[in-house]
Amino acid sequence: MYDLHDFLTAISIHELNEDNGYTDGQLAKHMAIYVNELPDITDADIVLVGINETRGSGIFDGGHHAADCIRKQLYKLHYWHTDMVIADIGNIKTGATLQDSYAAVKTVLAELLRLHKNVVILGGSHDITLPQYFAYKELQQVVEATCIDATINLKGENPLRSENFLLEMLTGEPNLVKHYNHIGFQSYFVHPRMLETMDKLRFDCYRVGAARENLDEMEPVIRNTHLLSFDISAIKNSDSPASIESPNGFTGEEACVLARFAGLSSKVTSFGIYGYLPQQDVKELTAKQISQMLWYYIDGKSKSKQEASLEDRDYFNEYHTRFTEVESVFLQSKKTGRWWMQLPNKKFIPCSYNDYAHASQNEIPERWLRAQERD
Repeated sequence: MYDLHDFLTAISIHELNEDNGYTDGQLAKHMAIYVNELPDITDADIVLVGINETRGSGIFDGGHHAADCIRKQLYKLHYWHTDMVIADIGNIKTGATLQDSYAAVKTVLAELLRLHKNVVILGGSHDITLPQYFAYKELQQVVEATCIDATINLKGENPLRSENFLLEMLTGEPNLVKHYNHIGFQSYFVHPRMLETMDKLRFDCYRVGAARENLDEMEPVIRNTHLLSFDISAIKNSDSPASIESPNGFTGEEACVLARFAGLSSKVTSFGIYGYLPQQDVKELTAKQISQMLWYYIDGKSKSKQEASLEDRDYFNEYHTRFTEVESVFLQSKKTGRWWMQLPNKKFIPCSYNDYAHASQNEIPERWLRAQERD
């Protein structure tokens, strides 16, 4: 076990709070925060950690305070979820080189995952997703990974790590990515052949328009995910001034819904929100947006504690269906309303009400078909 002190720096809470004090109702009063000494995270449900490394996006002096800017807004929000224990262990030290930073991120995250913690990563450019994945690789854990991003960072011709990191993540050996999902891409930023390649690999990509039309369809996608990476470029500029990639994208409210889906998942164990640069923000609105996404993530984690095990059928409505000569079972949670469907191998996978509706009309649900193609 590594001594995390060697990789972390404490938080100057007085610099974050210009009013010199938090009220009893605010999150800062109910979190274990690394100010003088590293907090005990034994009972923590969620562990926050900052990363200010942006050299992978070609920015050498831009993200030094990103994590603290987000904290400044998060700590002010009110604490509604008394069943959640939250710890903030400070910022991971930036290494002498980009690879040194990657190694530090991997080491810290692997240690937290080894302790079965749900980790939230604040700050850093989108290529930090790579050491986020390396942490699972260190533990030899096979994962399903999901990126929410306006672009797909598979651009091998681009020298910036933030633009090509998916190449190593999805093709490096040994590879532990069982499945990859991409949510919110904007077609005009993506070469058509790239999508063809993703489809041949049986990866699932959801255009921003399709995702927004029925956002609930993204819940089963995220529910089955272990590693979730959110680039703020996926949020439209008018709702997130520091998101300068595009005037289009998810609204702020939709981004909060996606973050809540992440919290509801019992499988999501690391959630990184990347790409925030304070100097591109206006009146700290993007920092506020990210902090509210985190509030909804906490809300989701609180609600997820109520979910019953699939084996405890008293807490589920059970529906037996038959479509195109295939018999299947659908389960709906009485506690959360979420759905699961059974594959021919008797395994249950997350699904939506729409999947059940299609099956009831003797149509093969696309989610069922994609899962079969991957097996």
